[in-house]
Amino acid sequence: MKNLKYSFMVLLGGILYGTMSSFVKLSYSRGYYAAEIAFSQALLAALLLGTCLLIAGKGEKPDRKGLLSLLLVGSSAGLTNFLYYQSVSYISASLAIVILMQFTWFSLLLEWLIFRQRPGRPALVTVAFILVGTVMAGDLLQPGLSFSWQGLMLALASSFTYAVYIVANSRVGKGVRWQAKSTLIMTGSALTIFLINAPVIVSANHFGYTFLSWALFLAIVGTTIPTALFAAGIPKIGAGTSAILMTIEFPVAILCAYLVLQEAISPLQITGMMIMLAAISVMNYYKSLKN
Repeated sequence: MKNLKYSFMVLLGGILYGTMSSFVKLSYSRGYYAAEIAFSQALLAALLLGTCLLIAGKGEKPDRKGLLSLLLVGSSAGLTNFLYYQSVSYISASLAIVILMQFTWFSLLLEWLIFRQRPGRPALVTVAFILVGTVMAGDLLQPGLSFSWQGLMLALASSFTYAVYIVANSRVGKGVRWQAKSTLIMTGSALTIFLINAPVIVSANHFGYTFLSWALFLAIVGTTIPTALFAAGIPKIGAGTSAILMTIEFPVAILCAYLVLQEAISPLQITGMMIMLAAISVMNYYKSLKN
């Protein structure tokens, strides 16, 4: 029952996170930029989570090494959001989420290179299915298809940093309370985004009531709640099971792109989505058996 609670937390975090690409792309129609959106979202989330930390009072605190580790985990989260938000300014939200889901096999690669956990034949077969599903779900075989390679590479980079975030989050700060862990993660996220985009953020002139409303909505729904849920749930159920549950982001993002942005979805794309979801679930099931 306890694991069920933490599994539901990770699942809910994935659902909320999956809605973000559509709303971020919608905010671009008001003239906002990925850098200011991502930074404001992370900063407000850090403040909100910091408030939760103050209200919660004393608890297990990380040492200096743990603090630095959690800030670095936050850096990967910040890079993921910024790169992903940048990508949807060049490509459709539905294509961006298809590319983001490549984090599943990126996580395999990281575990192989860093932790010497060599993937077996079932994992390699499912990676092949993921790639086939990606081509179908992204409608990449459409004759005369035109898309931005810059947007594609930004989305691919975000999938890599997302894999780093999930693997690191499952291994760092296990004994730290979720309030402190998630606050440090979002602090590291905000700092990283600011350091990369300081000139754009400082010179931005959109910081009014309307922009604050957008940023607050994105911070609460897309960052504060998911980060807290992931910080509490992922260490309890592990990276493998978490990755299975977080695939819910994929259909949620596609559905939101259809409902909010009116992006078309073909039967071929739906078939590709189903292949990817099945392959990702099978791959991460085998990963969870090893953990």
